[in-house]
Amino acid sequence: MSRPSPLLVVVAIAAALGLFFAGFSTYDAVQHLDRDVHGLHCSFVPGLSGTDTDTASGCHVMLMSPYSSVLRQQVWGGIPIALPAMSVFAFLLYWTLQLWVRGRGLDRRATGFLLAATLLPVGASAVMGTIAVTVLHAACKLCIGIYIASALAFIGALGTWLRARRNEPSSSSEVSVVSLLLSFVLGVAFVAAPVGVYLASMPDFSRFVGQCGTLEHAEDPYGVRIPMGGGGSVSAIEVLDPLCPACRAFEQRLEVSGLGARLHRDVVLFPLDDTCNWMVSQAVHPGACAVSEAVLCAGADAPAVIAWALEEQEHIRTEAARDRGAAQRIVSARFPRLASCIGSAGVRARLNRSLRWAVSNHLPVLTPQLYVNGTKLCDEDTDLGMDYALSRLLSRTPGGAP
Repeated sequence: MSRPSPLLVVVAIAAALGLFFAGFSTYDAVQHLDRDVHGLHCSFVPGLSGTDTDTASGCHVMLMSPYSSVLRQQVWGGIPIALPAMSVFAFLLYWTLQLWVRGRGLDRRATGFLLAATLLPVGASAVMGTIAVTVLHAACKLCIGIYIASALAFIGALGTWLRARRNEPSSSSEVSVVSLLLSFVLGVAFVAAPVGVYLASMPDFSRFVGQCGTLEHAEDPYGVRIPMGGGGSVSAIEVLDPLCPACRAFEQRLEVSGLGARLHRDVVLFPLDDTCNWMVSQAVHPGACAVSEAVLCAGADAPAVIAWALEEQEHIRTEAARDRGAAQRIVSARFPRLASCIGSAGVRARLNRSLRWAVSNHLPVLTPQLYVNGTKLCDEDTDLGMDYALSRLLSRTPGGAP
């Protein structure tokens, strides 16, 4: 057994690192299968550091995003993409060691197969990295570790293949096409086996759908419900704080899932800000009261104000935490026609009635909440399990079937 080339060593180390990072990411996803809240490993050295419980962190945003898993409507939480990623890195490590042990570091076909195999994680990393930057505006350290490992594996594999091409051995000494086909099948098995085990061990959460309560007083005598529209025929009420990170993530999941198109939604504002909400002892989301007043002042343009607030919520919360009046100034600058209405006695009274509506329905002090035709989507199903639970709740609602 000859000494491996430095480039093969790079691929082996990169594959091991990718396996390490993807393994921890998969573990974080699996932890949430009990429908509870858990900390995440959000560090470049997750095995040596504590877990991150900040729900606004990049790692949490990525895990709870609609892009972290596939087949979400069929499986609670979907199949985390970190699981097949972990399997792919394991196969890359296996194949790299095969090249070393069998002395095929200069085999054009064998190294070409290695290069082709690295295209999968590097391509997936490019797509996910673009989504993280342009859509989620989040940076997850575990994900960055996977991206770097993918890039290093590709660079090492490319260099190995180019070196093998320059060597020009006889075709009779190269690995056979049949062997490569069998190796491809083995690679598929590397991915399929853990995914199959994952699916076979998944708990059945369908029994919880529709079992988390109903609205006691869905009527709206004071006009606190804000029409959001939608092409669906199923009536839904969403309890929302426009500066709530979980609410923004919920809106993203709802849009990407396509399930929002089957709803005709109204929003009830529930700002978690002690400036106007006597049910909280501190400003969980500073500035939420002023932004909620702007939404109520906007009339038919309320959905546009909500969409803007969801996009700008980090900036608004940060400024409002330093200066209580900052949120009103920011929203007034963006929507000048609302400036005279924000903070007025009339809109404050209307926002107070919105909070009273929540009290009359005995709603918990949290956001987001979704009621489909009066039936609550369980709080545990508003993040990873939303697609799974909401699709089933809709299928049991008249007019909700696709």
